[in-house]
Amino acid sequence: MRLLQIDAFADQPFRGNPAAVCLLDRERSAEWMQSVGAEMNLAETAFLLPRADGWSLRWFTPIVEVDLCGHATLASAHALWEEKLISPGETARFHTRSGLLTAARTGDLIELDFPATHEQPAHPPPALLESLGVKAPRYVGRNKFDYLVELTSEDEVRALRPDHSQLRHIPVRGVIVTSRASNGKYDFVSRFFAPGSGIDEDQVTGSAHCCLAPFWAERLGKSEFVAYQASARGGTLRVRLDGDRVKLGGRAVTVLRGELTV
Repeated sequence: MRLLQIDAFADQPFRGNPAAVCLLDRERSAEWMQSVGAEMNLAETAFLLPRADGWSLRWFTPIVEVDLCGHATLASAHALWEEKLISPGETARFHTRSGLLTAARTGDLIELDFPATHEQPAHPPPALLESLGVKAPRYVGRNKFDYLVELTSEDEVRALRPDHSQLRHIPVRGVIVTSRASNGKYDFVSRFFAPGSGIDEDQVTGSAHCCLAPFWAERLGKSEFVAYQASARGGTLRVRLDGDRVKLGGRAVTVLRGELTV
């Protein structure tokens, strides 16, 4: 089975968020896929299996299967085009636990079509703000996956040093922390922490922007954004809110090709 490692939401190697993409030879058990995910030890390993109307796609962190992942979907689409498994102008169709997702080439970007995941105001558990080291957030909300915490400045977002051991016990997939950007290059910045899912800090989280897009659309009065995830590797996303869908645009770079022999 072919196995690729791809840096997603990046235009050069060793930036953005690395994902493994495994091109399956047949149906495999969830236990087997989880073992491969643990072996790869990346934020996500994606598993692709062809079907009549597209591809089956599943995502695994080193410890759990997840319902939605942006960067590994972008990496999967990139892999299909680069390995010539779909034609250059063809839309990639993925059947997932979050329904049908698509990816298309738009200029030099790959654009994903994902469902919006709106948040609602939420009262934060004391451990949430304590583990983040935040005393006075501008806003706290929650959707079906994550908590969202808005801070007053980009400097605050970048300066966070969460207590991951404490954050791990909060029963959500992860925590999105965001603010308006401090310069004119980006509209907003964010970071994403998910120690309970096996990832202390994710490098670039496409699925988090399915929540951030409607959140910032309401506050900034527009529907298209340039977003930056301020992790150690960093990543830029083109984000567009389109009704109840979010379009996520980015680039990807293949850094490794191999063969899975087990």
